[in-house]
Amino acid sequence: MFAFSRINRSRIANWWWTVDKVTLSLTLVLIFIGAFLVFSASPSVARRIGFDDYHFIKRQLVFIIVSIFIIFFLSIQRLKTIRRIAIIGYVLTLVLMVMTLLAGYETKGASRWIRLFGFSLQPSEFIKPTFVIVSAWLLDGSKKFEDFPGGLLSAGLFALTAGMLLLQPDVGMTIVVSCIWGFQLFLAGLPMALVAALGLIAVAGAIGAYFTFDHVHDRIQQFLVSGDKLGYQVRKSLEAFANGNLLGRGPGEGSVKLNLPDAHTDFIFAVAGEEFGIWLCLILVALFATIVIRSLCISLKDNNLFIIYASAGLAASFGLQGIINMASTLHLMPTKGMTLPFISYGGSSLFASALTIGMLLAITRKNSSAEDKDETF
Repeated sequence: MFAFSRINRSRIANWWWTVDKVTLSLTLVLIFIGAFLVFSASPSVARRIGFDDYHFIKRQLVFIIVSIFIIFFLSIQRLKTIRRIAIIGYVLTLVLMVMTLLAGYETKGASRWIRLFGFSLQPSEFIKPTFVIVSAWLLDGSKKFEDFPGGLLSAGLFALTAGMLLLQPDVGMTIVVSCIWGFQLFLAGLPMALVAALGLIAVAGAIGAYFTFDHVHDRIQQFLVSGDKLGYQVRKSLEAFANGNLLGRGPGEGSVKLNLPDAHTDFIFAVAGEEFGIWLCLILVALFATIVIRSLCISLKDNNLFIIYASAGLAASFGLQGIINMASTLHLMPTKGMTLPFISYGGSSLFASALTIGMLLAITRKNSSAEDKDETF
């Protein structure tokens, strides 16, 4: 790593001395591990669907380069710029989600993807980080200005976001966004009675989704069974962890990727477990946990409410998606079709994760609170 003199007043030097280098370094480690696992898991998948062996690898390397640029570009920005980027990004994401409903294509019972300039894009991946920032700004505004209805506006945007996600339908992402928003409301001092009421509404919504959406019903039913009745991908995933045991079968020696259609995306954690064993799985868990806990600890030391709401929401979003992916791969919860941040293959997943971490690094920089004084937008 390079360094700058402390008397250097350039913007890059200021970024270097204020950014959280631990979170940045751990993120780069995750990206490196993800690239290695995609290199191992994707050739068999590409061959099975008629592409050359390195089709996914070459695309992933391009996605990684762009993602690293996004992280560094965002992490150097001021809070005012981050808010503006989030607001513009949120509006654009909603527009793309509407386009997806009108002109998107269906996979696995849901219309979540749209083709733009020859690439497949999943707009809902970008709704999480942008919504978190916009909601944090509104909740902060409700504390700063007595007559500003930030809480009501935040609730309205949440209802709009959840509604758009359910139209796709994307129940898993709706649950994630709901949990993050609830966490932000808790930090904002929401009365416990209202928290309990929202919890009951969430439970009622989950029950309603079970009876309304066929794919949700099927995944929950598959989760409740065991043995040979398990879904094909979950059964193969569990076999992979059993084959890998403690030390794994060795790089490239796994067999699960030969049979799993989503070995390079939703079930890449199973590839890690089979080829490298429990030790790499525990390292991945530790990396995610460290990034989340460290970010929460840094944000909660600040007196700026926007920084607290935004960074806590972004960290929770990042960690929750990781938990959901790993838990569903291990059959600890129903499958959600959700990628593992920075590890799974895919441009939408990588760019959204880079957006999350880039904004998180910008918000948690040491002088970000001082820069935010006297700035309302």
